[in-house]
Amino acid sequence: MIIAIDGPAGSGKSTIARNVARSLGFYFLNTGSFYRAYTLSAIENEIDPLDREKVYENARKISLSVKDGDICIDGVDCEDRLHTASVDAYSSQVSSDPRIRELVNRAVRKIAAGMDIVTEGRDTTTVVFPDADFKFYFDASPEIRARRRMNEQKGSDFETILHSIEARDKMDKEKEVGALKIADNAIYIDTSLLTISQVCEKVIEAVREPL
Repeated sequence: MIIAIDGPAGSGKSTIARNVARSLGFYFLNTGSFYRAYTLSAIENEIDPLDREKVYENARKISLSVKDGDICIDGVDCEDRLHTASVDAYSSQVSSDPRIRELVNRAVRKIAAGMDIVTEGRDTTTVVFPDADFKFYFDASPEIRARRRMNEQKGSDFETILHSIEARDKMDKEKEVGALKIADNAIYIDTSLLTISQVCEKVIEAVREPL
């Protein structure tokens, strides 16, 4: 079974997907982390994240894998470095390259084959797993999402993060390939005023009801 979740940055996808996977005994697969990992690798190898050719060539050379829900670059866990300000600033541009998206899509489909998974990203319900058994779209106001990002990035400026999130939303929704949008048969959940536990309960109830 595949449970797929889409939504903008800071809507709670990763945390909730992890918790839902744990509750159901499913495997957690974060597709967005693959794009962040390619961005992080480019930055740490002193490659301009906006140089598509060099980013792509670097992406082809490295190996991405998932261990205990965390993304690894060449076998080394990099999860704690995926949500820095620099990665936030460039991951959307990196993910807009169709060649990078194909690398990620092939990787996650291979990992998901024959497994019960909970996965999340930007186009998970529309492109990566269009035939997912259950589809969800999480949303929240830009201000709420900026506050959440501040809690992850200690010492960051609210207005700077808010501007970054609004710019990221615009880019994600206007991508030629893999644009952020709500799948026709997705369950929409506004997480703005809900706790993590409340959202998890809504997802689990929706999954268990038809079963």
